[in-house]
Amino acid sequence: MSRSVLILGASGHSGSAFACAFAEDGWDVRRYRRGDDPARAAQGADLIVNAMNPPDYHDWARQIPAITELTMTAARASGARVLIPGNVYVFGQEPAPWSAETPHHPCSRKGRIRSEMEAAWRASGLPVTILRAGDFIDGAKPGLMMGRVMLKHLGQGKITALGPPDVRRAYAYLPDVARAAVALSRKDDLPRFADIPFPGHSFSLTEMASEITRQTGRDLRITRFPWWTLRMASPVWELARELYEMRYLFAHPHWLDGAAFDAAVPEFVKTPFSEVVASHLPGRS
Repeated sequence: MSRSVLILGASGHSGSAFACAFAEDGWDVRRYRRGDDPARAAQGADLIVNAMNPPDYHDWARQIPAITELTMTAARASGARVLIPGNVYVFGQEPAPWSAETPHHPCSRKGRIRSEMEAAWRASGLPVTILRAGDFIDGAKPGLMMGRVMLKHLGQGKITALGPPDVRRAYAYLPDVARAAVALSRKDDLPRFADIPFPGHSFSLTEMASEITRQTGRDLRITRFPWWTLRMASPVWELARELYEMRYLFAHPHWLDGAAFDAAVPEFVKTPFSEVVASHLPGRS
């Protein structure tokens, strides 16, 4: 019997990936339309995926709580479990590896907003899975940070580092995250509040540049991102202000502990790093 999933934000980067993955697994995929009655839209759903997120960090302080309340309304009306793509902002500069046991010590406004959101879900008593991941990457979606900034000038033989290029950071190949969401949603024995980090890949920009060189034979130059331009523009440009706040995350080494995820879905096989890198190369995505 086919199971039904309602996806909020199905037209976005992550939402569209989730929609494809659940459809490929045989789920009946329903897409929430902004403005619809969430309680009515969720009727009959077995799962709700909240992939709705304000673009370019716009107005998080107001929009994240509103999206959370909308999703809770849908969950209460349907009795469906909720799956939320979580991020790592809540940990601030805690030492890695990060897991469900790592304290929430956000050092950014957006980290505090996300931590408060997760606390609201825990207090609600509703069944929810936080599938936590590092920065999404996917060569088929150039609007993500990797393609939008770091590899923007790859054709000119340059990679742009937003922090020290040798710093190891957590990344999550979006098709893998979507498959992980499907795999977890097949499980009937998850705790009511499941905080499950997705280990994904962790690598430095130096390592990525080396892999690109190995695959293409072309040497690359790593340049530093001019953060000062965002600092200057912050008073009048919302995106510049919001990005500048996250600068610390490109200088702080971090990766996610995969023990809980591996225990839940030991059969899961992630896409090899070489293939992830290849997906970002011109003509190979």
